Amino acid sequence: MTALLSSEVLIAFSVTLLAGLATLIGGAIVLFFKQPSFRLLSFGLAFSAGAMIYISLTEILNKSIHAFSQVFDDKIGFAWGTAAFLAGVVGVLLLDRWVPNPHDLVEKNTAQQLDRRQLQRTGLLTMLAITAHNFPEGLATFFATLDSPMLGAPLAVAIAIHNIPEGIAIAVPVYMATNKKSYAILASLLSGLAEPVGAALGYFLLAPYMGDLVFGIVFGLIAGVMVYLALDELLPTAQRYGRGHETVYGLVTGMAVLAVSLVLFKWI
Repeated sequence: MTALLSSEVLIAFSVTLLAGLATLIGGAIVLFFKQPSFRLLSFGLAFSAGAMIYISLTEILNKSIHAFSQVFDDKIGFAWGTAAFLAGVVGVLLLDRWVPNPHDLVEKNTAQQLDRRQLQRTGLLTMLAITAHNFPEGLATFFATLDSPMLGAPLAVAIAIHNIPEGIAIAVPVYMATNKKSYAILASLLSGLAEPVGAALGYFLLAPYMGDLVFGIVFGLIAGVMVYLALDELLPTAQRYGRGHETVYGLVTGMAVLAVSLVLFKWI
């Protein structure tokens, strides 16, 4: 069992914290750049989606199956890993039903048409929704890094890229409603901190039960959550911001970069 506050735990928590704080970059883009490149944003979102999908299906899901196989035989381990993966998909689907993630509210024309009171409500709802969605992302980064920094580092980068437009989503309505840069930055920060908070809560609740069975469940759920988020949020948003083939290029590039990085890590 990993010690409660071992160096591995602190490293995993630090990586999760840095990934979560990427929302501040999105807030800064809104505040200090008058005309951010939405084509670049589209590419970045698709890149993140490709990275998440690739690492979830090739590494994280396999980690789940392997962990279950240490408890059961290979056939049952494969079945339980698949079940955990599907449970992760269904779980985040239900979360979307209960707490919709209002990415459409950050589009420029829509935001300009809202009055200040509506913008305040929009900013609050956006922050709460994205914060709720950040908890499983924090768990994903933390447990992946805790098990293997080689696995967690590229996942953290992918989630950090994903968090940048989320910072934009939060900062736009808050800044337009209050006209205060500090409020927009604070809102982005609070939402990003949901990832390390979610990681800490998840770890301290599960720490007494750490073992192959728990790792199998957690990694299966994480893989399902990551694939769902990539397909349901990142790719549609990337397509909306893109004008040409940025989404496809970003998706393929994200997969390729993750594939090459994992190959190189295994040779190091």
